[in-house]
Amino acid sequence: MFTTIAVPSAQKNPHRRDIPAVPESEVLRRRNEELEKELKKSIEREEKMKQELQKTWERLRVAEEAEERLCSQLGEFEAEAVDQARIYRTRIHSLMDQLSLAQKLMQTASITIPNSQ
Repeated sequence: MFTTIAVPSAQKNPHRRDIPAVPESEVLRRRNEELEKELKKSIEREEKMKQELQKTWERLRVAEEAEERLCSQLGEFEAEAVDQARIYRTRIHSLMDQLSLAQKLMQTASITIPNSQ
């Protein structure tokens, strides 16, 4: 019986590059730096979004206050319009009564008013 022993070849693979060994601690340090940079960027984005949210909240508050003022003013204008309509209606009735009285006085005085058509 023959026994077989594997002997590594002395030839190097021409397609394989020799990569210098990087200590694991260096790899971890670099990865930690990358993660810290990403975290810093994330915190900056979060702070920026908080500022934008605060600005938007302030604009919303101002818009709501403006809406309340406009509604109040609209209510005041509506009330004023109703009052003016009542005054106008009263004035119209007063003028109609005066005209009716004037016509009666003219009829009793036998004055005829020609109809203009």
